[in-house]
Amino acid sequence: MIKKCLFPVAGYGTRFLPATKAMPKEMLPVVNKPLVQYGVEEAISAGLNQIGFVTGRGKRAINDHFDVSYELEHQIAGTPKEQYLTCIRSILQQATFSTTRQTEMKGLGHAILVGELLVGYEPFGVILADDLCIVEEGDDSVMEQLVKVYRRFGKSVVAITEVPEDQISKFGVIEAEELEPGLYTVSGMVEKPRAEEAPSNLAIIGRYVLTPDIFEALRHTEPGKNGEIQITDALLKLARKGRVLAYKFRGKRFDCGSVDGYVKATNYVYENVYKKEHD
Repeated sequence: MIKKCLFPVAGYGTRFLPATKAMPKEMLPVVNKPLVQYGVEEAISAGLNQIGFVTGRGKRAINDHFDVSYELEHQIAGTPKEQYLTCIRSILQQATFSTTRQTEMKGLGHAILVGELLVGYEPFGVILADDLCIVEEGDDSVMEQLVKVYRRFGKSVVAITEVPEDQISKFGVIEAEELEPGLYTVSGMVEKPRAEEAPSNLAIIGRYVLTPDIFEALRHTEPGKNGEIQITDALLKLARKGRVLAYKFRGKRFDCGSVDGYVKATNYVYENVYKKEHD
């Protein structure tokens, strides 16, 4: 059983300055919910109800969001506005939350390694809130899709999508052999290659199910560019032993770490999710 999910949320969100000067980028709202709430709801949908935040300075609002606000609830109790808290109350009833701090920004791999204290020696999910994933009504969430693959094979699983050639250099890209439609055995990974050097157009996005041996791999991964420890470098060690799968997920992914992607996500959610729920 996978019960835990890590959220690396220590980044500064500099592409959204000055909005993120005093507010975590993960708290930016997509219509009426912050990005990180969409991620937590996705984790819970997959049965991952022990949520761990790898956080940093200035991120207190994330913890406050997933807590009871007695003053606010008292003020709106018995009014029509109380309905707006229904979804967050449901989350608080279903999940538990814990936090540890990443004191230095040394990359995603380092953030996950810092989260080892929250995970222990068991498989776990990782969700990057910047990547907002929306699926068709009635379909499994992206994390549910990955968890089902893990349950079949017992290996680490990364979510992948096909990307155009001019976008390849923004992603970690896999070299892989197709095991069955949409499912691949990973043999190699390259972090942000030039298009002409990429082994494929299959890019890793911010959803992972990782086995606990990833922590030992991370401990022995040398820092790369900018002194960062890359999760792709650690996963490559496991992939060479045949212990990593990649799954081409069903759904739409929006890069909410960029202004363009964030605006597209907001428009899409408003038209296709929010309006349907509030008609």
